[in-house]
Amino acid sequence: MRLFVAVELDETTRKAAETAAKELRERLKPALNPKWISPANMHLTVRFIGHVADERVPIVLDALAPSLEMGAFDIGLSECGAFPPHGPPRALWIGLRDGAASLSAMHYEFNRRLLVLGLQPEARPYTAHLTLARIKDAPRGSGRAVREAIAHIHVTPTRCRIQDATVFESRLSPKGSTYVSLLRVPLRSNW
Repeated sequence: MRLFVAVELDETTRKAAETAAKELRERLKPALNPKWISPANMHLTVRFIGHVADERVPIVLDALAPSLEMGAFDIGLSECGAFPPHGPPRALWIGLRDGAASLSAMHYEFNRRLLVLGLQPEARPYTAHLTLARIKDAPRGSGRAVREAIAHIHVTPTRCRIQDATVFESRLSPKGSTYVSLLRVPLRSNW
């Protein structure tokens, strides 16, 4: 089973991200053909876990289930960007102006809980972002056009209250990913 932990967005924040994605899609039409994330699947990944054998899933869920020792917090969307920052882009995203430190604290705690089960954290540092699109094969020289398009995108400021995290199963298919909620992990303020 393919698992990850994320925080979900409220409808207002999701709509703001969807609007920015539509504008970006229009600006990028001649440059490349990314695979856009469905608005229903938009979330902020806190910890990608990856494939877990079915018999180990209950153990992983038990390790993740206890409430997080932190209060509820707000996130706010910022500007668009691309990974990597130079060269051919692989992902298009929206950053955060608020809430990144709290998401990093959640990430750290989930890493700690999973490490005792032998599930190693990713080597690259955690950067909280909302993925809008993934790019499999960016044409040579497209990086500049993509970054110029991104510079013109305005993301409507929103605030979204985060009161829990969700462990999802990601089911892959030719039509795209489907996310199934397996567990909600409350923040301390939900008691």
